[in-house]
Amino acid sequence: MKGVLWLAWRQQRLMIGVATVFLLAVTAWAAYQRSEMMTQIDDYGFVPCKGWNGGCESLGTFVVLNGSTDSIRALGTLGLALPTLIGAFWGAPLLGREMETGTFKLALTQGVSGRRWFAARFGLAAVFAVIASLQIAALVAWWWSPVSNTLDGLYWYDAYIYNATGPASVALALFGLAVGTAVGLLVRRTLPAMAVTVAAIGTATVLTRLLRASWIDPETRITPGMTPKKMVGSAWSTGEFGYLTPDGREHDINTPVCQTSGEELRQCMAENDFVARYHKVYPSSDFWTFQWIETALYLGAAAALVALVLYVLRRPTATARAAATVTATTAAVTAPA
Repeated sequence: MKGVLWLAWRQQRLMIGVATVFLLAVTAWAAYQRSEMMTQIDDYGFVPCKGWNGGCESLGTFVVLNGSTDSIRALGTLGLALPTLIGAFWGAPLLGREMETGTFKLALTQGVSGRRWFAARFGLAAVFAVIASLQIAALVAWWWSPVSNTLDGLYWYDAYIYNATGPASVALALFGLAVGTAVGLLVRRTLPAMAVTVAAIGTATVLTRLLRASWIDPETRITPGMTPKKMVGSAWSTGEFGYLTPDGREHDINTPVCQTSGEELRQCMAENDFVARYHKVYPSSDFWTFQWIETALYLGAAAALVALVLYVLRRPTATARAAATVTATTAAVTAPA
């Protein structure tokens, strides 16, 4: 290891060391907690009663869920927050601190282009961002798997699971790093860049959550006549229920209201010429479809941000001149009158 890569390692080794120790501690805690959960599963005869509908639960099922759900949720929260932490505390200072202090000019005076200097720093950070996100995602999936999609536990579409597992969690970590790096370069002040980065990543994840259901069509489960409805199970319900007429037209459950059962339901359906009931859901198999869509979106956005950074750094002399101007302005403002 030498040259700009050695310099990148030297400047980031403290962050890498702290992150490594933290990941090791989290891994040890998760492994211990999961072993306790597995002991309870063996001791209480845990029954994997999948879905909300029940009918196969036992006392052991509730004991295991009550003892593990909050801890898994805590680890999932870490996975949910990881991209923001990476973006704010690693990405934003990556170039922002160098621009703020002007120390990046030292590298440029050694015959190193701005792009090469950036590639070494960002590449090293990206490797460890991928490692960290993969580690947390693997821990969450490993711990959650024995009690997944069970009764009132955690389901695949819950943010603590969905955003903390799968390829999208890794892509989001890279996106967070790219956001922080681009913002740091453009804002040129570390603390403001960190704040903007948190807001940007938070906005992106919220928008993704709101738009997720519009990316693919849900599965429509149709129940003819008075046949008992198919249970929701581990599917993600859209909240769309209703009735079908003979020509296939859908009528929302509230227009008209036939929220009854037995003979009253039969009469209500007959009076309104309804021949079936429908319910729209996303089955658990759609997890991977959603995940790959978001992976593509986040990686595409990250690539665009990296391209933006490379564009800004296309002329080392211009970059150095801009940084010198910022440094001079700062000195003038802070100089005593």
